[in-house]
Amino acid sequence: METSKLSRTNYLAIERTRLANERTFLAYFRTFIVLLSSGLAIINLDILDKIEYLGYALTICSPILLVVGVVRYLKVKNNLQRFYTEDFSS
Repeated sequence: METSKLSRTNYLAIERTRLANERTFLAYFRTFIVLLSSGLAIINLDILDKIEYLGYALTICSPILLVVGVVRYLKVKNNLQRFYTEDFSS
């Protein structure tokens, strides 16, 4: 991305959007970690054997959530690069 042709306002708006995209990905990742660790804890604790199915469900859902987060992050990142290089390169 060539910043010399962008106004300061536009450049800062792009940076805010890029940082928001990264924060959103980190939220997906945090949720993945919590679901995975909660699922494994439920599965491994004998006292929670009545809800062991919930542990398996959380453990299965967590990688799916991570994949959704990665795909969304990459899609928004590519759209930002494509849109702003096409609009401001001329």
